Amino acid sequence: MSKHLQRDLTSLQRDLMTLAASVEEALHKAIKSLETRHHALAQEVIDGDRQIDEDENHIEEECLKMLALHQPVAVDLRRITAALKINAELERMGDLAEDIAERAIHLSTLPPIPLPAKLQRMTDLTTSMVRQSLDSFVNLDVRLARTVCRLDDEVDRFNNEIIEELIGVMRSNPKAVEAGLSLFSATRHLERIADHATNIAEDVVYLAEGEIVRHRFKTTEGP
Repeated sequence: MSKHLQRDLTSLQRDLMTLAASVEEALHKAIKSLETRHHALAQEVIDGDRQIDEDENHIEEECLKMLALHQPVAVDLRRITAALKINAELERMGDLAEDIAERAIHLSTLPPIPLPAKLQRMTDLTTSMVRQSLDSFVNLDVRLARTVCRLDDEVDRFNNEIIEELIGVMRSNPKAVEAGLSLFSATRHLERIADHATNIAEDVVYLAEGEIVRHRFKTTEGP
């Protein structure tokens, strides 16, 4: 590997981590605004999405430049390809955080509705998956990446249980339907963020082992 390619790869990883930090902060603020009915905090997330989009565009442009200038092969080519995919996953997570913030703003205009108790546990697990998927990328840790993939089933379970609880609330109290639907939507957005974290973890498996596992990752092995 040339020193110029090494320099560009290091810069690329730094840019990805900066974007990841912005997305993680947006997710944290979005969930907090949902819990506290904090309109201004939710608006911060919405306003900040433009910067996330700009950062995503910059990273994509840098990846394309590296492919054209350095013509990488083998693991270097896989690393840039994985970075392109991860970049897109992070941008989509930012969009979903914005969607949750929009639901929070809508909920702030409605009569209060109790948040499902399991929502916090689902949030904690999802944010952990996001962090671990990125750690697995930085450290090329396939074991951690596969652990993230397995955690997605647990998030799906929380999602289904929360939706069932919200349906019960809406059936028993028709006045809570509008708020319940907004929470339903926010929970679904959170579940989709976990899906994107899983996609990143699958990209790490590809990067490290050259194996494409997306859409077919199923394993019973231990963590």
